[in-house]
Order: sequence, then structure tokens, then C-alpha cells
Amino acid sequence: MKFKERYLSNQIPFEDIDIYIQEWGESDEPCTLREYLGLNEEEEDVWISDSDEALMELLDKQKK
Repeated sequence: MKFKERYLSNQIPFEDIDIYIQEWGESDEPCTLREYLGLNEEEEDVWISDSDEALMELLDKQKK
């Protein structure tokens, strides 16, 4: 399960994104970080352009 799916279903706190980033960096995964985290392009843009907090706010709007 990707970071986004687990976060949206309240299985992990947002701060766990750092663990996923580290795991991706140490893995042989051929996918991009965005794909590894399960983010779409808009979410990635907000994260890169603004901040972790902006991404968290965007994801929080999608929570079940």
C-alpha cells in the first residue's frame, strides 16, 4: 500500500512520508518518488512548490 492510501485511511501519520522517502531512496524501485508515494501530479506540484504542510492540507481534504 502506498503512503497516500495509508495516510488517507488514517493508518499512518503524515510524518511517515519521511520513512517512505528514505525507503524509496534505498530501494531498486524503477518508479518515481511521486509514484512510490501514490501522489498525483497536482499533489506533487503542491508539495514541491509549497511545502509538506501544503501537501498535508491537500490530502486532508480527501480523507474518508
